[in-house]
Amino acid sequence: MTNKILALKYRPQEFKHLIGQEVMAQTITNAIKLGKTPNAYLLTGIRGVGKTTTARLIAKALNCQKNYDSKINCSAEKFCPTCQEIINSNHIDILEMDAASKTGIDDVRELIENSKYSPTSAKFKIFIIDEVHMLSKQAFNGLLKTLEEPPPSLKFILATTEVRKIPVTILSRCQRFDLKRVSVEQLCIHLKKIANIEKGKISEDAIKLIARTSEGSVRDSISLLDRALISQSINENKQIEETDVRMMLGLADKSKVISLFREVLSGDEKNALSILKELINDGLDAKNFLNDILEVLYLFSRRINLGPIEKDMSVSESEAQMVDQYSKNIDMQDIGLFWQLTIKTIDDLRIVGNENLTLEMYIMQLVHLKSIDTKKEISNLVNENNHVSSDTLTGKKIEDQPLDNISNQIKNQLKNINQIKTSPIKNLLKENKKTEIKISSFQDLINLANKEKEIELKYDLERNVKLVSFNRGKIDISFNEKLNKNFIKNLTEKLLLWTGERWIISLSKNNKAKSIYEKNLEDKDNMIEEFKKSKLAKDIQKTFPDAKLVDLKDEE
Repeated sequence: MTNKILALKYRPQEFKHLIGQEVMAQTITNAIKLGKTPNAYLLTGIRGVGKTTTARLIAKALNCQKNYDSKINCSAEKFCPTCQEIINSNHIDILEMDAASKTGIDDVRELIENSKYSPTSAKFKIFIIDEVHMLSKQAFNGLLKTLEEPPPSLKFILATTEVRKIPVTILSRCQRFDLKRVSVEQLCIHLKKIANIEKGKISEDAIKLIARTSEGSVRDSISLLDRALISQSINENKQIEETDVRMMLGLADKSKVISLFREVLSGDEKNALSILKELINDGLDAKNFLNDILEVLYLFSRRINLGPIEKDMSVSESEAQMVDQYSKNIDMQDIGLFWQLTIKTIDDLRIVGNENLTLEMYIMQLVHLKSIDTKKEISNLVNENNHVSSDTLTGKKIEDQPLDNISNQIKNQLKNINQIKTSPIKNLLKENKKTEIKISSFQDLINLANKEKEIELKYDLERNVKLVSFNRGKIDISFNEKLNKNFIKNLTEKLLLWTGERWIISLSKNNKAKSIYEKNLEDKDNMIEEFKKSKLAKDIQKTFPDAKLVDLKDEE
């Protein structure tokens, strides 16, 4: 056992040593004590949480030669011959099958043929099928009958990491147990015990980093610890620190990543790239770095939405303070954009050959993406251009509203007014020698647009704009989805040019208002209905029974 890798050397041999799965272990042991065991177990979970280990523990518990109760228990001090043979993987009645290499119906037929024979020395014959989701459709169908009504002395234990790939007909015949990820706290305690037994000098911060990196997998965490202790065994006097583990795994220092983010948020591209180069020189792994960025983005979103970060094993006190300080310069809209760009960059790593180049471009994109702030842009445009009102759908100022509350149509209208700043309106006013025109009604505005041959503007005013109120210097409107996206820009330019005054165009949420075109149609329909009631209309209808009144026109 001394030369075995730690993941095998410290594999649990009793249910009480199975960390992080206490509830499941208690349920299984209670069922075995009561004799209410299912025909088939299904163990699911991510890699390294103990599926195969649990399967062997179940096999040992079912076939242990000692009575399985609280008084007499087959323990690690002295295993019975059956348990020892199962531990050594050489018991004739415990068959372990790897479904990844034996996927066909022929392999299952052989297994079914073997199931007809009674166990030779154990109480139960047990088939452990690992990675069962790899079986073919025909193989699954071949298992159905035997799985539902096996011989009394036969038990199936299925293990998988991809439970969704297993047919529902198989799932319904098994008693399912989900093995959860092991918490960072439990992994730290477990790794400390192993390090002490192995007489390895490793700091607590290094153990925490290993536990976090393993993502809830016990096997992964022990394998990383094994790797770290091997590097320490060359120089026995040296203690393994967090920096050593980071260099070993190609991980970036989280405080450095947060510092890099500070430069991104402040728009300092040069310093951000300088920090990135330092991380690359320290042996940074590109994919690990981008995953660290995602973790930092998560921390920022937690800080923004849930308040100060409480004591957490994954975050040091100094890192929490940095997140508190820098979260003032970022909001959820930025975090959403950063998150999507980071995921896209992870995909780009598969295409681009130079990882360092990809990361530099990624940082530069982050810096410039932060400078694009739609809400501030709209609010600045509103303040700089008096001809657009700061009143919106609810009457509140745009900068005081969440951006989600403003419809896409209104956002588009407001965004397009930035073109006004580059328009040579002052020059047009100087060149315009006409007397200033007074517009006293909405109809006057439509008539003027027609006179000035602004056909597109006239069409929008008549058909796509719904007048809420009209006052000198201010027009309150609502509109439909067909409105030209440059309507507000065009209207404000023309009003300034024609009248020599700046007009406020206020966008309203009044859905009851009607366009001029709709009002004219409604008036015409009412006029026709009134005319139909007259004596003249009745006489015409009597003389021409097939005639239909479609329009009325005033006599010239």
